Amino acid sequence: MPTVNLRADRLDALADGLVQQRLARPLFINSVPKSGTHLLRNILRMFVSPAQHYARDFVQYPNLEVTQEAFDPRAPMLSCGHLLFTDTTALVTAHVTRLLLVRDPYDWVLARARFFLSENFDGDMAELRDPRLSVDDLLSAMIFGVYRKAPSLNETYSHNAAAWLPGASLVVRFEELRAAARSLDETYFSTLLAAAGLSLPDDWADRVRIGADPAHSGTARDNLSGVSRRLPDTLPDLHRRLVDYEAPGLRRLLGYEAS
Repeated sequence: MPTVNLRADRLDALADGLVQQRLARPLFINSVPKSGTHLLRNILRMFVSPAQHYARDFVQYPNLEVTQEAFDPRAPMLSCGHLLFTDTTALVTAHVTRLLLVRDPYDWVLARARFFLSENFDGDMAELRDPRLSVDDLLSAMIFGVYRKAPSLNETYSHNAAAWLPGASLVVRFEELRAAARSLDETYFSTLLAAAGLSLPDDWADRVRIGADPAHSGTARDNLSGVSRRLPDTLPDLHRRLVDYEAPGLRRLLGYEAS
């Protein structure tokens, strides 16, 4: 599997000083890679005892044999990962509260490109950092995949999002989560915590503010290192049309377009 280089954070120490609720059943944040996993995870860590934080690894299909301990109903844990949908993974997580985190595919293309260009990512794809590769071609590679190294947008969203939709306790859209964290939207976080099996404590806003601080996320945009290419702030129109060509109906399925 590709390697992600992250620095340790202090959230467990901060959460340990708070009165925490205990999870009654395992809670799993399953996400499309580069969809704000650390943001959602770090916010929820502020509401769950550090003793129930599964910190061994991100749960993924290649390491499922050693990480499925995160789903032990006898010792409920908060875990997260990028878990492909298969009959095996559906069975392993059948008793688990699943939160599904997604991101607008248009913005995901840029986030993926930015991450692959950074020094935080090591996935044997040095050719993507070659200055001879145009930004247009780089973005196309993010949409259609890197041969034998990185799946296409369609494959990623099919197996990490679409197939999980029917069994999700709640679908969390990154853009809505980020906006709610900035505005401290009480209704939003009450709904989120209820879906996670938790109640909203009186000091919820302080907890959200701490958990959402980008300083605690090694993969937040501003914390990526070594990104030498300048990428557009929004996906160009032609590449938007390529996303729609590669995954027709996906944005509507995820709630980013009106039905």
